[in-house]
Amino acid sequence: MNGRRYTRALSQAESMRSARAVSSVSAPGANEQQQPANGLAERRRHFCWRVVALALCGWTGLSAQTVSDTFRLADAIRLALANNPMLHAARSEATAASDRIGPAGALPDPQVQFNTMNRAAPSYGYAGNVMTQDQQQLMFTFPWPGKLGGAKRAAEHTAAAMSADADDQQRMLVSDVRMAYFDIAYTDRALDVIQETRALMRQFLEVSTTMYAVGGAVQQDVLRAQVELGRMAEDQTRMGQDRVAMAARLNSLMGRDPSVPIGTLELPEPQGELPDVDSLVARGLVARPALRAASERVEASEGSLLSARRQIFPDVMLGLAFNQSYALGSTANFMAWITLPIFAGGKQLAMKREAVAMLDASQADLLSVRNETVARIIETRARAEEDRNLVRLYRSGIVPQAQAAVTTSLASYRVGQLSFMQLIDNQLTVKNYQTEAYRLLADYQQALGELSALVGGPVTEVSP
Repeated sequence: MNGRRYTRALSQAESMRSARAVSSVSAPGANEQQQPANGLAERRRHFCWRVVALALCGWTGLSAQTVSDTFRLADAIRLALANNPMLHAARSEATAASDRIGPAGALPDPQVQFNTMNRAAPSYGYAGNVMTQDQQQLMFTFPWPGKLGGAKRAAEHTAAAMSADADDQQRMLVSDVRMAYFDIAYTDRALDVIQETRALMRQFLEVSTTMYAVGGAVQQDVLRAQVELGRMAEDQTRMGQDRVAMAARLNSLMGRDPSVPIGTLELPEPQGELPDVDSLVARGLVARPALRAASERVEASEGSLLSARRQIFPDVMLGLAFNQSYALGSTANFMAWITLPIFAGGKQLAMKREAVAMLDASQADLLSVRNETVARIIETRARAEEDRNLVRLYRSGIVPQAQAAVTTSLASYRVGQLSFMQLIDNQLTVKNYQTEAYRLLADYQQALGELSALVGGPVTEVSP
């Protein structure tokens, strides 16, 4: 495809060169006297038209994207939500936490005992002893009121916090997928820019070598072109390996084998304005799952503290026994016990101090998450706004102006008013601006994903 674009562009440039050549005919005598100079000028002109052809090919090719085999962001997110093992683990932990609510508030299981007492050895039969008897006991333990209620309340809010954590894990997973996805999308387009610029640099090297051979250029021009080609080969190799690592990361997030190939990816342009920061902050404070989880943990800590404060009070145990005596017949006993917290200083009071400390920690964590949410929303929106404005600036002003500077440089070089190294510098400047525009666009899309995770839902761009 690049070759066909280059052929068409070269034909267009050659037609323009032929049209201009009509006005370049001089008298025969003058042509013979200035043949070496005209030969050098002709080489310059031919080189410039070939550069124009490659530039037209590259600049139009960079804006064209193949969409037929594009791996969509929506498909990547769908696969991640269905297959990511970390998300599955978070959901399973939330389910396990909800199953702990019932046991936390349940009474201890009753105890049943079977005893036989005061039998004479060695036969262990009845020996006429009035104390010989069989006994069956049933015992219940009743914790002091508030102990089980506080424990159940703590378990309920802990389960709610775990569920919110799973929701937050899901939104962070989507953000991570967008991060990896647009890293690859940017890398692909940066590699396209490098590839187009390398093709142009090869032409630079070819022409500078030819002109150096006939004395029309200095060796420094040839060496500079070789250095730039080597530098771009280094960049291309490094970015190619970076893409392999990024593809493995994206496959891992989607729960796939890291070696599965990742094809062409989309990199959409900004569609409108971002919502104002106040509305985003208000959404985040209400809907962000991490905030909800922190709030639920405060409630869970309050339940634990309620239970810990009642640990100093005794538990009550009640028992009922039925006796069968050889001498006395059937009898019944009723029993009651209480626990004595004689080690309260190192046990119950320590549990209370622990619960107070955990409540303070959970409240501080809630405040921290709240402040972090507001700060990150403001920071991320500012970053997205900066990226969007710079993308528009690069697209509408900087890149076209840099391309126009290259065109002007070609005209100046053709008549010998510009050095070869200045021409290379101008072309490399265009490459850097094009690459930076793609980087800003990818960063904008990544910032949108982070904002969506922070506010607890998709951020929709608003038409201006």
